[in-house]
Amino acid sequence: MDKKLLLIIPFYNEASRIERDTFTQAFTSHADCDFLLVNDGSSDNTALILNELSDKFPNVTALDLKRNGGKAEAIRQAVLYSKDKSYTHIGYLDADLATPFDEFFRIWEFACKNPNYTFVMGSRIKKLGSDITRYSYRHYSGRIFATIASKLILKAPVYDTQCGAKIITHDLAATLFEKPFITKWVFDLELLLRYREIEKNYLHKIFEYGLSIWIEKGDSKITFKDLLGFPYQLVKIHFAYGK
Repeated sequence: MDKKLLLIIPFYNEASRIERDTFTQAFTSHADCDFLLVNDGSSDNTALILNELSDKFPNVTALDLKRNGGKAEAIRQAVLYSKDKSYTHIGYLDADLATPFDEFFRIWEFACKNPNYTFVMGSRIKKLGSDITRYSYRHYSGRIFATIASKLILKAPVYDTQCGAKIITHDLAATLFEKPFITKWVFDLELLLRYREIEKNYLHKIFEYGLSIWIEKGDSKITFKDLLGFPYQLVKIHFAYGK
């Protein structure tokens, strides 16, 4: 029987903090899901670890990209790699597991129960009953970014474009990831804009799923300097996709 979900996880120099036991448990518990682990041109032993996991589990494949191209390109290459597969959905998740596997698969359960949504996004909405832990400077800069992105660029009430957990129907993902992105870190926003270009009623097919748990992990690949560069990235996006 063909599997429905492919979960893509990009890695860049993660050898020292790959939680082998956590990944092993996920691979075993979710044997009905395929995992595509992408080494994004790491200079440490990340590729070796991913190959070891791939050799050990039949539902795990390692994709080794020799050159570091950033998260956007790593996920894009993974989508292209799986383009001819018969999955119904493609998801992606950050390697630091800020969004835990259990939380991601709750998003997947929602997507399965609500097939009218073709694009389901994890959303880090801090509310009573949730455990959303972020560094203050990233939280506030993130809210500024999200406000600009939603009000000035998307012109839609999206709360969190940048959460690293998303699930998209396979055919839609193949279309949205077909061409390279113009930004390295803001590609999630580009995905929504690309969807807008091909589907007039795209907002009715997107759902923001409020996460119960999201824990900021140290040594983020997005530096403070990258955050300062986000306004320039937004300007590039505005002129590329602006309407």
